[in-house]
Amino acid sequence: MKILILLIATVGGAGYFPLASGTLASGLAVLPYFLLRGHTGLYIGITIALFAIGVWSSRQAEQLLKQTDPHAVVIDEVTGYLIAVACLPHHWFYPLAAFFLLRLFDIWKPFPINRSQNLPGGWGIMVDDVLAGIYTNLILQAGRYFLPF
Repeated sequence: MKILILLIATVGGAGYFPLASGTLASGLAVLPYFLLRGHTGLYIGITIALFAIGVWSSRQAEQLLKQTDPHAVVIDEVTGYLIAVACLPHHWFYPLAAFFLLRLFDIWKPFPINRSQNLPGGWGIMVDDVLAGIYTNLILQAGRYFLPF
């Protein structure tokens, strides 16, 4: 069970990548985005399930690794990315822009993202990336009215 928890929380071990594991996990999230983007109900359902599994697995991973918000836990980046690109037009610009904006917000952590990390256990790990995904999505949704695609 411990191995399964860590495989989930680290997205198959991607979280153990020595450099920029969060960036790698966000990049890996592009694959489920492209596979699910034409199936809105399934996309939403999987994103919600991933969030719930992420809260649980990241809390368990904290206990197993004996660390608060372990660097190896990257399921939050995948969930945040899927939120960032939800319901956007199917044009190459949006998943690419979402990738960079999400990373910016995840690193910068403007209010209330910075405060959300104080939530207990897996909630603190997951919610900051969910909020970064929401910020990203809102900016791209607003921007689509000014872009020709």
